[in-house]
Amino acid sequence: MNVLPFDQQCAVIGALCEGASIRAVERQTGIHRDTIMRLAARVGLGAIKFHDRTVHSVQVSRIELDECWSFVGKKQRKWTPKDGPNKGDQYIYIALAATAKAILSFRIGKRDLENTMLFAADLRDRVVNAPEISTDGWPSYGPAIRDAFGSRCSHGVIVKTYREDAGISMEAARRYSPGDVVAVERYDVIGEPMFISTSYVERQNLTLRMQQRRFTRLTNAFSKKLDHHVAAVGLYVAHYNFCRVHESLGRRETPAMALGLTDHPWTIGEFVTACLDNAPRDPRKVRGPRRQFRVIEGGRANSFT
Repeated sequence: MNVLPFDQQCAVIGALCEGASIRAVERQTGIHRDTIMRLAARVGLGAIKFHDRTVHSVQVSRIELDECWSFVGKKQRKWTPKDGPNKGDQYIYIALAATAKAILSFRIGKRDLENTMLFAADLRDRVVNAPEISTDGWPSYGPAIRDAFGSRCSHGVIVKTYREDAGISMEAARRYSPGDVVAVERYDVIGEPMFISTSYVERQNLTLRMQQRRFTRLTNAFSKKLDHHVAAVGLYVAHYNFCRVHESLGRRETPAMALGLTDHPWTIGEFVTACLDNAPRDPRKVRGPRRQFRVIEGGRANSFT
Protein backbone atom coordinates (compact mmCIF):
# COMPACT_ATOMS: atom_id res chain seq x y z
CA MET A 1 0.00 0.00 0.00
CA ASN A 2 1.34 3.42 -0.95
CA VAL A 3 1.54 5.84 1.96
CA LEU A 4 2.16 9.55 1.58
CA PRO A 5 5.19 10.98 3.39
CA PHE A 6 4.19 12.64 6.65
CA ASP A 7 5.01 16.16 5.43
CA GLN A 8 2.70 15.67 2.44
CA GLN A 9 -0.05 14.39 4.71
CA CYS A 10 0.31 17.53 6.82
CA ALA A 11 0.24 19.74 3.72
CA VAL A 12 -2.97 18.09 2.49
CA ILE A 13 -4.78 18.23 5.84
CA GLY A 14 -3.60 21.79 6.49
CA ALA A 15 -4.96 22.95 3.14
CA LEU A 16 -8.30 21.19 3.66
CA CYS A 17 -8.64 22.76 7.12
CA GLU A 18 -8.06 26.22 5.63
CA GLY A 19 -10.95 25.89 3.20
CA ALA A 20 -9.26 24.57 0.05
CA SER A 21 -11.23 22.17 -2.12
CA ILE A 22 -10.04 18.66 -2.89
CA ARG A 23 -9.32 19.51 -6.53
CA ALA A 24 -7.48 22.69 -5.50
CA VAL A 25 -5.28 20.65 -3.17
CA GLU A 26 -4.72 18.18 -6.01
CA ARG A 27 -3.51 20.99 -8.27
CA GLN A 28 -1.28 22.49 -5.58
CA THR A 29 0.34 19.29 -4.37
CA GLY A 30 0.21 16.99 -7.38
CA ILE A 31 -1.43 14.29 -5.22
CA HIS A 32 -4.36 12.48 -6.80
CA ARG A 33 -7.76 13.50 -5.50
CA ASP A 34 -8.69 9.91 -4.58
CA THR A 35 -5.64 9.75 -2.30
CA ILE A 36 -6.60 13.10 -0.79
CA MET A 37 -10.15 11.91 -0.10
CA ARG A 38 -8.98 8.67 1.50
CA LEU A 39 -6.54 10.54 3.73
CA ALA A 40 -9.17 13.13 4.69
CA ALA A 41 -11.66 10.38 5.55
CA ARG A 42 -9.15 8.52 7.72
CA VAL A 43 -7.92 11.62 9.54
CA GLY A 44 -11.50 12.89 9.92
CA LEU A 45 -12.70 9.67 11.52
CA GLY A 46 -9.65 9.72 13.78
CA ALA A 47 -10.48 13.32 14.70
CA ILE A 48 -13.97 12.24 15.83
CA LYS A 49 -12.53 9.63 18.16
CA PHE A 50 -9.83 12.06 19.34
CA HIS A 51 -12.52 14.64 20.16
CA ASP A 52 -14.52 12.05 22.09
CA ARG A 53 -11.49 11.06 24.16
CA THR A 54 -10.31 14.57 24.99
CA VAL A 55 -13.34 16.88 25.26
CA HIS A 56 -15.06 15.57 28.37
CA SER A 57 -15.44 16.39 32.07
CA VAL A 58 -15.43 20.12 31.32
CA GLN A 59 -16.95 22.94 33.35
CA VAL A 60 -18.53 25.77 31.38
CA SER A 61 -20.90 28.48 32.50
CA ARG A 62 -22.80 29.13 29.26
CA ILE A 63 -23.49 26.94 26.23
CA GLU A 64 -25.13 27.93 22.96
CA LEU A 65 -26.75 25.34 20.68
CA ASP A 66 -27.63 25.66 17.01
CA GLU A 67 -28.03 23.62 13.82
CA CYS A 68 -26.21 24.44 10.58
CA TRP A 69 -27.97 23.36 7.39
CA SER A 70 -26.14 21.33 4.76
CA PHE A 71 -26.95 18.59 2.29
CA VAL A 72 -25.42 15.43 0.87
CA GLY A 73 -25.78 14.38 -2.75
CA LYS A 74 -28.82 16.54 -3.50
CA LYS A 75 -31.02 19.12 -1.83
CA GLN A 76 -34.14 17.97 -0.06
CA ARG A 77 -36.54 19.23 -2.71
CA LYS A 78 -35.01 16.76 -5.20
CA TRP A 79 -34.89 13.89 -2.70
CA THR A 80 -36.94 10.75 -3.38
CA PRO A 81 -37.58 7.78 -1.06
CA LYS A 82 -35.26 5.57 -3.10
CA ASP A 83 -32.35 7.89 -2.20
CA GLY A 84 -32.50 6.74 1.41
CA PRO A 85 -31.73 8.70 4.61
CA ASN A 86 -28.10 9.42 3.69
CA LYS A 87 -29.07 11.88 0.95
CA GLY A 88 -30.73 15.26 1.17
CA ASP A 89 -30.64 17.68 4.09
CA GLN A 90 -28.14 16.91 6.85
CA TYR A 91 -27.92 19.28 9.81
CA ILE A 92 -24.78 19.84 11.89
CA TYR A 93 -25.76 20.29 15.53
CA ILE A 94 -23.11 22.27 17.41
CA ALA A 95 -22.77 23.03 21.14
CA LEU A 96 -20.44 25.97 21.72
CA ALA A 97 -18.97 27.09 25.04
CA ALA A 98 -19.75 30.81 24.99
CA THR A 99 -16.68 31.93 26.97
CA ALA A 100 -14.06 29.47 25.74
CA LYS A 101 -15.48 29.47 22.17
CA ALA A 102 -14.86 25.71 22.12
CA ILE A 103 -17.05 23.16 20.36
CA LEU A 104 -18.11 20.75 23.09
CA SER A 105 -20.35 18.42 21.14
CA PHE A 106 -21.57 17.96 17.58
CA ARG A 107 -23.83 15.66 15.63
CA ILE A 108 -24.69 15.20 11.97
CA GLY A 109 -28.10 13.99 10.83
CA LYS A 110 -31.68 14.91 10.11
CA ARG A 111 -33.26 17.76 12.01
CA ASP A 112 -35.64 15.72 14.11
CA LEU A 113 -36.40 14.86 17.72
CA GLU A 114 -34.28 11.68 17.74
CA ASN A 115 -31.07 13.42 16.68
CA THR A 116 -31.77 16.35 18.98
CA MET A 117 -32.19 13.98 21.93
CA LEU A 118 -28.96 12.14 21.13
CA PHE A 119 -27.12 15.43 20.68
CA ALA A 120 -28.28 16.73 24.08
CA ALA A 121 -27.39 13.42 25.75
CA ASP A 122 -23.86 13.53 24.35
CA LEU A 123 -23.46 17.11 25.57
CA ARG A 124 -24.62 16.07 29.07
CA ASP A 125 -21.91 13.38 29.13
CA ARG A 126 -19.21 15.98 28.51
CA VAL A 127 -20.28 18.70 30.99
CA VAL A 128 -19.95 18.11 34.73
CA ASN A 129 -21.60 21.26 36.09
CA ALA A 130 -25.03 22.86 35.67
CA PRO A 131 -24.64 25.35 32.79
CA GLU A 132 -26.90 27.94 31.22
CA ILE A 133 -28.04 26.75 27.80
CA SER A 134 -29.37 29.00 25.05
CA THR A 135 -31.15 27.69 21.94
CA ASP A 136 -33.28 28.95 19.11
CA GLY A 137 -36.96 28.13 18.80
CA TRP A 138 -36.56 24.60 17.38
CA PRO A 139 -39.22 22.78 19.46
CA SER A 140 -37.21 19.55 19.93
CA TYR A 141 -34.69 21.34 22.14
CA GLY A 142 -37.12 21.64 25.04
CA PRO A 143 -37.78 17.92 25.65
CA ALA A 144 -34.23 16.95 24.65
CA ILE A 145 -32.56 19.23 27.18
CA ARG A 146 -35.09 18.38 29.87
CA ASP A 147 -34.47 14.67 29.32
CA ALA A 148 -30.66 14.99 29.31
CA PHE A 149 -30.12 17.61 32.04
CA GLY A 150 -33.27 17.56 34.12
CA SER A 151 -33.08 20.45 36.55
CA ARG A 152 -29.26 20.59 36.41
CA CYS A 153 -29.21 23.48 33.96
CA SER A 154 -30.93 26.70 33.00
CA HIS A 155 -32.46 26.78 29.53
CA GLY A 156 -33.53 29.87 27.65
CA VAL A 157 -34.91 30.26 24.13
CA ILE A 158 -34.42 33.18 21.77
CA VAL A 159 -36.71 33.61 18.77
CA LYS A 160 -35.85 36.12 16.05
CA THR A 161 -38.35 37.47 13.54
CA TYR A 162 -36.95 38.58 10.20
CA ARG A 163 -38.37 41.04 7.69
CA GLU A 164 -38.67 39.78 4.15
CA ASP A 165 -37.64 42.19 1.42
CA ALA A 166 -40.57 42.59 -0.97
CA GLY A 167 -38.16 43.45 -3.77
CA ILE A 168 -36.44 40.05 -3.63
CA SER A 169 -38.40 37.39 -5.47
CA MET A 170 -35.81 34.68 -6.12
CA GLU A 171 -36.00 31.72 -3.74
CA ALA A 172 -32.21 31.43 -3.40
CA ALA A 173 -31.88 35.11 -2.51
CA ARG A 174 -34.48 34.74 0.24
CA ARG A 175 -32.90 31.54 1.57
CA TYR A 176 -29.30 32.74 1.77
CA SER A 177 -29.90 36.42 2.59
CA PRO A 178 -32.32 36.71 5.53
CA GLY A 179 -33.94 40.04 6.12
CA ASP A 180 -33.30 42.41 8.97
CA VAL A 181 -34.26 41.32 12.45
CA VAL A 182 -37.45 43.15 13.38
CA ALA A 183 -38.29 41.43 16.68
CA VAL A 184 -36.52 39.32 19.31
CA GLU A 185 -38.30 37.29 21.98
CA ARG A 186 -36.57 35.59 24.91
CA TYR A 187 -38.20 33.29 27.41
CA ASP A 188 -37.16 30.88 30.14
CA VAL A 189 -37.80 27.15 29.80
CA ILE A 190 -35.83 25.72 32.75
CA GLY A 191 -34.69 27.84 35.67
CA GLU A 192 -33.81 31.51 35.28
CA PRO A 193 -30.94 31.95 32.80
CA MET A 194 -29.21 35.33 33.04
CA PHE A 195 -28.09 35.49 29.40
CA ILE A 196 -30.09 34.14 26.46
CA SER A 197 -28.24 34.46 23.18
CA THR A 198 -27.13 32.32 20.23
CA SER A 199 -24.93 34.94 18.57
CA TYR A 200 -21.64 33.12 19.12
CA VAL A 201 -22.80 29.76 17.78
CA GLU A 202 -24.48 31.46 14.81
CA ARG A 203 -21.13 33.07 14.02
CA GLN A 204 -19.60 29.62 14.38
CA ASN A 205 -21.72 28.47 11.44
CA LEU A 206 -19.96 31.02 9.23
CA THR A 207 -16.56 29.76 10.39
CA LEU A 208 -17.57 26.22 9.47
CA ARG A 209 -18.59 27.32 5.98
CA MET A 210 -15.34 29.25 5.52
CA GLN A 211 -13.00 26.52 6.82
CA GLN A 212 -14.54 23.52 5.03
CA ARG A 213 -14.99 23.98 1.30
CA ARG A 214 -17.83 21.47 1.00
CA PHE A 215 -20.04 23.69 3.17
CA THR A 216 -19.72 26.77 0.94
CA ARG A 217 -23.13 27.67 -0.44
CA LEU A 218 -24.08 27.64 -4.13
CA THR A 219 -21.08 25.65 -5.36
CA ASN A 220 -20.47 22.14 -6.69
CA ALA A 221 -18.10 21.37 -3.78
CA PHE A 222 -20.83 19.73 -1.70
CA SER A 223 -20.48 16.26 -0.20
CA LYS A 224 -21.55 13.35 -2.35
CA LYS A 225 -21.33 10.73 0.43
CA LEU A 226 -22.39 10.98 4.05
CA ASP A 227 -19.20 9.23 5.20
CA HIS A 228 -17.02 12.04 3.90
CA HIS A 229 -19.47 14.66 5.16
CA VAL A 230 -19.16 13.30 8.71
CA ALA A 231 -15.36 13.03 8.44
CA ALA A 232 -15.14 16.64 7.24
CA VAL A 233 -17.06 17.89 10.28
CA GLY A 234 -14.90 15.83 12.64
CA LEU A 235 -11.77 17.22 10.98
CA TYR A 236 -13.06 20.77 11.32
CA VAL A 237 -14.08 20.46 14.99
CA ALA A 238 -10.80 18.99 16.22
CA HIS A 239 -8.71 21.45 14.17
CA TYR A 240 -10.82 24.39 15.36
CA ASN A 241 -10.48 23.43 19.02
CA PHE A 242 -6.77 22.61 19.12
CA CYS A 243 -5.06 24.46 16.24
CA ARG A 244 -7.03 27.61 15.46
CA VAL A 245 -6.16 30.61 17.61
CA HIS A 246 -9.32 32.53 18.48
CA GLU A 247 -8.86 36.28 18.39
CA SER A 248 -11.41 36.96 21.13
CA LEU A 249 -9.55 34.81 23.67
CA GLY A 250 -6.34 36.82 23.71
CA ARG A 251 -2.81 35.66 24.51
CA ARG A 252 -2.87 33.57 21.34
CA GLU A 253 -5.14 30.94 22.83
CA THR A 254 -7.05 28.18 21.14
CA PRO A 255 -10.45 27.06 22.46
CA ALA A 256 -8.84 23.88 23.82
CA MET A 257 -6.41 26.01 25.80
CA ALA A 258 -9.28 28.04 27.22
CA LEU A 259 -10.89 24.77 28.40
CA GLY A 260 -7.61 23.62 29.95
CA LEU A 261 -7.23 20.64 27.60
CA THR A 262 -3.78 21.70 26.33
CA ASP A 263 -1.17 24.34 27.09
CA HIS A 264 -0.22 25.47 23.55
CA PRO A 265 -1.65 25.88 20.06
CA TRP A 266 -1.11 22.65 18.17
CA THR A 267 0.81 22.47 14.94
CA ILE A 268 -0.64 20.61 11.96
CA GLY A 269 1.95 17.89 12.58
CA GLU A 270 0.76 17.35 16.16
CA PHE A 271 -2.84 17.42 15.01
CA VAL A 272 -2.39 14.89 12.19
CA THR A 273 -0.40 12.58 14.47
CA ALA A 274 -3.13 12.59 17.15
CA CYS A 275 -5.85 11.93 14.57
CA LEU A 276 -3.97 9.11 12.86
CA ASP A 277 -3.28 7.50 16.24
CA ASN A 278 -7.06 7.29 16.72
CA ALA A 279 -7.97 6.50 13.11
CA PRO A 280 -9.15 3.14 11.77
CA ARG A 281 -6.61 1.42 9.58
CA ASP A 282 -9.08 1.31 6.70
CA PRO A 283 -12.09 3.71 6.84
CA ARG A 284 -13.96 1.51 4.36
CA LYS A 285 -14.24 -1.22 7.02
CA VAL A 286 -16.15 0.92 9.55
CA ARG A 287 -19.05 1.98 7.36
CA GLY A 288 -21.49 -0.81 8.07
CA PRO A 289 -24.89 -1.30 6.44
CA ARG A 290 -26.11 2.21 7.32
CA ARG A 291 -22.73 3.88 6.84
CA GLN A 292 -22.34 4.74 10.51
CA PHE A 293 -19.23 5.49 12.46
CA ARG A 294 -19.54 4.66 16.14
CA VAL A 295 -17.13 5.94 18.75
CA ILE A 296 -17.13 4.05 22.03
CA GLU A 297 -15.12 5.56 24.86
CA GLY A 298 -15.82 5.33 28.56
CA GLY A 299 -19.26 3.86 28.00
CA ARG A 300 -20.38 6.50 25.49
CA ALA A 301 -21.39 5.71 21.94
CA ASN A 302 -21.84 8.44 19.33
CA SER A 303 -23.56 7.35 16.15
CA PHE A 304 -23.42 9.55 13.07
CA THR A 305 -26.09 8.47 10.60
